[in-house]
Amino acid sequence: MAVVTSTELIQIARKNGWLLPAYNTTNMEMTLGILDGLQKAGMPGILQIAPTNVKLSDYGMIASIVKRAAEDYIVPTCLHLDHGKTLEDVRQAVQAGFTSVMIDGAALPFEENIRFSRQAVDYCHCYGVPVEAELGAIKGKEDDHVSEADLKTDPDQVCEFVERTGCDLLAVSIGNVHGLEDTPRIDLPLLEKLAEVSPCPLVLHGGSGIPYETIHAMQPHKMSKINIASDLRKAYITTVGKAYEANNNEHNLAKVLIDTRKAVADVAYKTTRAINGIAE
Repeated sequence: MAVVTSTELIQIARKNGWLLPAYNTTNMEMTLGILDGLQKAGMPGILQIAPTNVKLSDYGMIASIVKRAAEDYIVPTCLHLDHGKTLEDVRQAVQAGFTSVMIDGAALPFEENIRFSRQAVDYCHCYGVPVEAELGAIKGKEDDHVSEADLKTDPDQVCEFVERTGCDLLAVSIGNVHGLEDTPRIDLPLLEKLAEVSPCPLVLHGGSGIPYETIHAMQPHKMSKINIASDLRKAYITTVGKAYEANNNEHNLAKVLIDTRKAVADVAYKTTRAINGIAE
């Protein structure tokens, strides 16, 4: 299956009444595990990676891994840049073959966020690549970046922001947090207000730690893409740790990494079904 754009995947998900999971990858084993889980669930999903994780390889290498891996699966997927902080992040991702990007100007004042996001949109749309922008600050830890900001998205700013930036997706702040160290307090009434005024689909960052039934309840309110990273990373790291605890002299790296792939696949499978209200 070819790697498609995020907007194409969202159209598929909407036709079926699904929420689209967006799982953060870092390397080959996580990529394959995520695709294994999606395949088993029989639903599409997004593979995404942030610049902080790209430093383990590079944009071209992770793009090659995803595109080659996708050929062996039936479920469609997308390769998305998560939290692009600079226009250079965006440029490198697009040139490497990413099929969707996020430009993160949420920490900027409103007008600066619009100008910054518009630049990314103008560049990406020349290549047919959709853009996710963010309005409202999200608290918590995203890789090695810690944010104490917690500013919910203002419904009065949404329509203007989307129209002036031309973004295809809008990440919103409704009490969600990055990572597992803070407790999310989801404001569903606010989401309803945002859905009423937003001209484009909405995105939730920090899906890990939010009850599945709460996420599922967002689907009728233009929520389309749910970002999930920490749950998968925890499963991967825990698996490696257990292997070491079981045998301090373990040196069969292939066996350990096969186990990490299975652990990631299990989380991706269960999470994809759970956020869509499908019980085990």
